[in-house]
Amino acid sequence: MTRVLINGSKGRMGQSLLTCAARMPDIQVIAGVDVGDELVAAIKDCDVVIDFSFHSVTPKVARLCAEKHKALVVGTTGHSETDKATIREASGFVPMVWASNFSTGVNTLFWLTRKAAEILGPSFDLEVIEMHHRLKKDAPSGTATTLLEILGEARKVQLDQALRHGRHGITGERTSSEIGVHAIRGGDVVGDHTVIFATNGERVELTHKASSRDTFANGALRAAQWIVGKKPGIYDMQDVLGLK
Repeated sequence: MTRVLINGSKGRMGQSLLTCAARMPDIQVIAGVDVGDELVAAIKDCDVVIDFSFHSVTPKVARLCAEKHKALVVGTTGHSETDKATIREASGFVPMVWASNFSTGVNTLFWLTRKAAEILGPSFDLEVIEMHHRLKKDAPSGTATTLLEILGEARKVQLDQALRHGRHGITGERTSSEIGVHAIRGGDVVGDHTVIFATNGERVELTHKASSRDTFANGALRAAQWIVGKKPGIYDMQDVLGLK
């Protein structure tokens, strides 16, 4: 039995985690914590914390997990470089799964994107399009950012120089080295991501569309079960799913 604490339990993902966990006999949610609740008191009885609160809260959660020797699943996105450094520091003491997306399908998309970039080569132009609900606060999404990092690694380019966030005005012809990214917001879209590989005469598109947050919740719970007992360090869903 894996004893789980859910931080951010009143949010959309937190509610999905509670619903999905209730269907899993090998998981026990010992506490759901949100703004105003006492995390320090609740954490002592869990094996692992799943954090889907807010990016600015996660560093504090990571430090507490390191102090109390509790495994951590990080589900927040939009972290600053300072936030990331704090989380990485905590991983020296406890194991954590830190992923931009916990969906099995999306992690397959990550794998396919890398393979497609390697196979198709530099003659194909690269573009990433993502769409989310109107309430999402960060752009591009964490999933889109991971896709861009994969493409940047495959092309061996520096993303801070290669990225083009949308286009406006007289931009000139598209360069072969740039990678386009476009963030669309509207309605209640859970999450759509498309990677486009385009060259003269043909185009390849890889798309994942999420219609339920349960997809992410089930993946995060799977990660929580997997991470308990691992050595300190940072892991991702590719590790959890055995795709590496």
